[in-house]
Amino acid sequence: MNVFIHLKKIIATVALIFTVATGVFGQTNYNQLAGQKVNDQLNTITTAVPFLIITPDSRAGGMGDAGVASTPDVNSIHWNPSKLAFVDKKMGIGVSYTPWLRALVPDINLAYLSFFYKTKKRGTIGASLRYFSLGDITFTDINGQTIGNFRPNEFAFDVAYGIKLSKTFSAGGAVRYVSSNLTGGQYVDGSATKTGRSVAVDISALWRKEKIKLSGGKKGIAAIGLNISNIGNKMTYSDRSKRGSADFLPINMRLGASFTFQMDEYNSISLEVDANKLLVPTPPVYMHDVRADTNGTMVDYGVKYDANGDAVILLGKDPNRGVTEGIFGSFNDAPGGGKEELREINYACGLEYWYNKLFAVRVGYFYENPYKGNRQFFTLGAGVKYNVFGLDFAYLIPTQQRNPLENTLRFSLTFDFDAFKAQNDTKTE
Repeated sequence: MNVFIHLKKIIATVALIFTVATGVFGQTNYNQLAGQKVNDQLNTITTAVPFLIITPDSRAGGMGDAGVASTPDVNSIHWNPSKLAFVDKKMGIGVSYTPWLRALVPDINLAYLSFFYKTKKRGTIGASLRYFSLGDITFTDINGQTIGNFRPNEFAFDVAYGIKLSKTFSAGGAVRYVSSNLTGGQYVDGSATKTGRSVAVDISALWRKEKIKLSGGKKGIAAIGLNISNIGNKMTYSDRSKRGSADFLPINMRLGASFTFQMDEYNSISLEVDANKLLVPTPPVYMHDVRADTNGTMVDYGVKYDANGDAVILLGKDPNRGVTEGIFGSFNDAPGGGKEELREINYACGLEYWYNKLFAVRVGYFYENPYKGNRQFFTLGAGVKYNVFGLDFAYLIPTQQRNPLENTLRFSLTFDFDAFKAQNDTKTE
């Protein structure tokens, strides 16, 4: 039995694919190759569970989605587990909420809960839960008859650890369980679907130098961070053993640096710059079956297949590879060569100003190449800290295309247990 989804959900899914880092694969037509360079073709990368690389917290969201080397906080697990080793608090909890496609659909959202605890040694443990809800969907059969209602959802649970190896260097990692239930077991094209499941790990490192002496008696903090996230087995939503039916997780390499200039005891400003690249295969250019019809007119009959039923690759490499081969091959498999590989790098930068560690203002910018998804946007953010609570806001302003976060305000709430304990100790004196 075929399954159809309400129009509003189709629109939401298409918008999600176009605006999340995985993008949509633009098929190159064989007839166009003679008159148009491969580098000028839309060729973005597709993965499963793209919600894993959506910015979950408002602080980084206000800084253009940059955060691999920023000041450590309760949301460090997503950006760089190594940052946990440098947190200056004993324990913390954070809650974030991100409306999604609110201009089109009212019930899609991302929720994020994070936690850390600093041990007596040099390490810090952390955990987080990320839940992505796609709202209510009504399934209908080929005749338009309702066969069921379902609320598709995806979630990931992480456990992380960061440890100081020296005064300026830390290493860390995370283990992640991922679940993606998009169909509720409905039959599609005569085959039963199932919940996609996977286990992944993150590997990260951080160099952080504090109290750097500057001219005029000023001080600064410099950091360089690296995080390779979501290294795990492929995900499938069916029991079919069809070649190419399993999808890569969004394995991502994030490299960045930050510098904090402490102007005086009340004022500081930080600059953060990140570069990201998906470590998964780039879609190749497939050969098309172009031949003359009975009237002598050249007709494109679509992708050409060999005797084994596999699409014939004209440029690039076969994307149906193992995880390890896919990671290492992702640096030289683009059909457009080195120029296209460079286009697959996304850039994020942000500025953060703090006054007396009580009030923050943020601004940022994110850039993705037009041929790799074309996500380009400015971000604005603010943060306030009052006693044991901290509240952060972020707002996104797209510059190239519609974005699922435009015209929405997302927020994060943090709880400082150190401040809470100090407050109680003061009351008991």
